Amino acid sequence: MVGKKLVIKGLVQGVGYRYWLRRLAVEKDIKGYVKNLPDGNVEAVLCGGKEEVEKIIEQCFKGPPSAVVEDIEITNTTCNFKDFSITF
Repeated sequence: MVGKKLVIKGLVQGVGYRYWLRRLAVEKDIKGYVKNLPDGNVEAVLCGGKEEVEKIIEQCFKGPPSAVVEDIEITNTTCNFKDFSITF
């Protein structure tokens, strides 16, 4: 199991990004969370199999149709989640 923390930058709030990412994560059995940050970015933690996490990170660079992703900062993190949630 790998854990990755993402800070997704660009036009990523108000475009359904969190709900889009939650749907992807649940489909791939990824645990963690996604939330909006006060600076307009989105933070996500993805925990699961290496291949599945990497596939979701690839998708995060595209995002939902209305999003404009400029960059993603990716760091390693620990995992201790039972599901994938949208937090506030």
